[in-house]
Order: sequence, then structure tokens, then C-alpha cells
Amino acid sequence: MKNVYAILILLMMFIYLPVDAQVRTVTGKVTSNIGQEPVKEASVSLKGTDVAVKTDENGMYSIQVSATSSDVLVFTHPDHDKIEIGLNNRSVMDIMMIYNVRYNQYGVRVNRNPLFSEERNGILVFESYKNDYRFWFDFRVQADGAWFFGDVMNPIGNGYSIRRARLAGKVEVGKHWYGELDLDFSNSELELNDAYLEYTFNKGVSLRVGNFKEYYSMERTTTSRYVTFIERPNAVNAFAPSRHIGVGASYNYKWLLMQGGVFFQTIGDVEERIFSEDNNKDYGMDEGYSLTGRLVLMGFHDDLNKRLHLGISGSYRTPKTDAEVRQTLRYSTRSLTSINRKKYMDTDLMGGIDHATLGGLEVAAFYKGFRIQGEYLMSGVHDTLGGVKTTNNFDGFYVFGSCLLFGGKYNYNNEDGEFTQVSRGKKWGDIELALRYDYLSLNGGMDKIMGGAGEGYTFGLNYHITNNVKIMFNYAYLNHDRYANGKGKLYVGYDADGNLTKDPKQVVDEAGKAGEDYHMVSVRFEIDF
Repeated sequence: MKNVYAILILLMMFIYLPVDAQVRTVTGKVTSNIGQEPVKEASVSLKGTDVAVKTDENGMYSIQVSATSSDVLVFTHPDHDKIEIGLNNRSVMDIMMIYNVRYNQYGVRVNRNPLFSEERNGILVFESYKNDYRFWFDFRVQADGAWFFGDVMNPIGNGYSIRRARLAGKVEVGKHWYGELDLDFSNSELELNDAYLEYTFNKGVSLRVGNFKEYYSMERTTTSRYVTFIERPNAVNAFAPSRHIGVGASYNYKWLLMQGGVFFQTIGDVEERIFSEDNNKDYGMDEGYSLTGRLVLMGFHDDLNKRLHLGISGSYRTPKTDAEVRQTLRYSTRSLTSINRKKYMDTDLMGGIDHATLGGLEVAAFYKGFRIQGEYLMSGVHDTLGGVKTTNNFDGFYVFGSCLLFGGKYNYNNEDGEFTQVSRGKKWGDIELALRYDYLSLNGGMDKIMGGAGEGYTFGLNYHITNNVKIMFNYAYLNHDRYANGKGKLYVGYDADGNLTKDPKQVVDEAGKAGEDYHMVSVRFEIDF
């Protein structure tokens, strides 16, 4: 038995000796780079394990680690930057940590989250390493020029302008929150564009609150960064509402997009805001509201090379208070240019408005570098002047086709139901050709409002140089009817005595000859960054 006990004791010694030989103690002191003060309550852990200790009042620590040199110690403290460092067979390791506490302008301690920056398709983006915070800028400058020619009755001055000078900041916080602020400084006039907060749920549903574009018309909701022609069609400019304060919701699932919201006052310019405030102050008027919605069906929704887009939209609208005269509504547009300030087609202020309705149909498709798009838009304006209910119906449409000549491709965004930035086919860029016809009628009927009608034929040539730089060239022919006299301010033909007249009833020109017609050449130099 004595021999058995001796053998067991020897075996236990051989078992435990190697274990004791693999463990050693590492000690050290942790100090701060601010005054070399000791850092107490700092965590010292062995990376990849649960082994951890805390420093004492003097910043001292002692930790049991493996005898091998591959172990890494991790030092963390809420007020200091994290440090990871290999032991390399050392038994004593003194560490100096970098103090990282920051305060805002109010003296309140702030959290810190390191960001990295990079350029993504021409946009400067700042993003956290955990992808839980993303901020980027969206700057846009569009410099336009336009020249007019033809035998016109109303002289038109050539001109140049900064059409848009946008400064926008956009942010994503976490997986669900998004915010945007967009300002325009063009031609020394400050304008607030997008200013809203959005929350996205997990199943394709998003909720948006603030100032943003209403869900109506594919061409209106498409950003000016990606429009095919220098100016949107006349019917879109006249009918399609732009940005209003409101609350909206959107749902997108594969081939289906549904959007809707309730909208109130436009931010507008200073004059519009004064009108709204005066109507509130003097008459106690509500600012009015609009109910607007859009439904889009998308064929080939998962194919990046082709898409079919079918959409329908509508809006019910009560009079807003941003007009100088209460309970009025006005439809007007500058004919395919911001340079010529004349509004040939103009209903002037329509009074006694009870409500107006909008309707729209959208059709679009693309296959690689070929694209077609068109919309029909209509409006019914209901008034109660003289105690009699009257409806003026107006409408318009456009259709265009375009192609990229050197292997480029169109891209479509399912979440918004619109086209986005094109993919260029060559290193030097790509050339896009486009042709559009558009028509607008603000003539409600001979015994009703006759604001004029007009059509435009536009040829476009776009040079997509980079993701940031684009040059656009447009040639357009504009043809207006005899009722397009700009609220009675413009000549529309000749009377029986051969004199120019602004009264369409006195015009003796044969059908199709009256009204202002002219040609226009315009160019845009654009940079986005």
C-alpha cells in the first residue's frame, strides 16, 4: 500500500506542476495623460476571456495571465480611450491612458463616437464604425442661361441666373431615424426647402413629419439633381404641389409603393408668410389643409436592368392663406424657363374657392440605357361665387423618351418610386439624348375661366461627365393659344384694324395662328457634391 500511495503522490505532482508553470502574475500602474494622475476603477482584462480586474486608488493592478507571450491586455475606463497591448513576456506593464472627456458649449459632458469619412459617388459621408450614425452633405449649384428668338409680339430678354444653390445636411441615427435640412440661396434669396424628421419601421413603413414634398407626380417628387430636362413640364409646374408642412406615411414592399399624408401651409417666401399671418390675425382663418396620396405598382421590381412603373395620385385641397386675397387659388407657370419671367398661362386669382381636387396618372419604364416616361394631370376647382356652385376643369400631360448613347444605364429607386442617378458607360462619362412633348390647358370653358393653353417641344442633350458634374443643353419651341395673355398683360394677336391686342375676343387671326410662339435655347452647368 505504501508503494501505491507514493505512486499516486508522484502522479499528482506531475499533473499540477505543468499547470502552475503556465500561470504568472502581471502587475502595473495605470495613469492619465492629464497630470500623470493614477486612474482608479479602470478595467484590466485578458482579451477573449472573462478574466478582469479593477485598478485600486493608486491605479495599481495585478492580474493572473498565461505564461505565453500571445496574451493581450485590454484597458478601459469611461473617461479615457481604450487601449489594447500585447504582453510579450512582460510581467510589469505600466500604462498611460488618454483622457477623452469633452464638454459642449453649455458645460455638459457629451458622448463621443469616432467617425470615418469617405467619398461615395461624389458625396462626402461621415459614418461611425458601428454604422449607427451617418451624416453627409448634399450641395448643388445650377448655373443657367437662356436665349430666345422668333417673331414675338412681346419682347423677351435673354438672361442668366443661379437657378439653384442648395446646401443640405442629412443624418441617419441608429437604424430608424433620419433627418434633413435643405436651404436654397439662389439669386440672393433664402428659401427653406426640406426640413423634416423621419422614422422607418422594420417592415417597409416610414413616418415623416416636417416640411417636404407632397406625394404627387413622379416628375415633381424627383429631385432637381436627376431631372432629364432643365425645367419640369408646364403641367407639373402648374398643378403638382411641392413642399408643405405636413405628416406623411409611406409603405414599400417589393412591387408596391403606397404614400399618403395630410399637409398644411407652405413655408413659401416672406411675402407669402406675411399674407398667411395677416389672414390669421385679421380674419381668424385656418391655414387650410390637403389630403394627398399616391399608389405605384412596379413590374420587374427586383431586376436592376429594367422596370415598369404605373402610378396614380390624387389630392383634396382647401384654400390656403398664403394668398393676398382670402379663399382664392391661382394656377400659373413660366413656360419651361426661369429666365423669361412672363407667365403666359395664368388663371389669375380664382375667388370663392370651396375646394380643389387633383388627379394624376404615371407611366414609365426603362431597359438598361433606354427610358420612357409620361404623366396626365388634371384639376377641378370648385367655387361658390354668387351662391352658385361652379367647377373649372383644367388638365395637361407630358411624355418623353431618352437614351444613354455609350453604354450607360438608368437606375430606379423602389422606395420612392422615381429615377435616380444614371450609371455612366465610359470613364469620360456618357451622353444622353431626350425628346419631350408637353401640353397644358388652363381654359375651363368659354363661359368660365380662360387662363390660356400652350404646348412645348423640347430636345435635350445631357453630358454626364462625373457623378458630380453635368452639362445640359435644351432647345424648345413654345406655342401658346390666344387666351394665354398673362392675366391680360400680354399681346396675343391682331385685331380687325391690324393692331396688336391683348384681348383674345378681338383677335382676328385664324385658329392656330394667334398667341405667342417662340424658340428657346438654354444651357445648364451643374455641380453636385
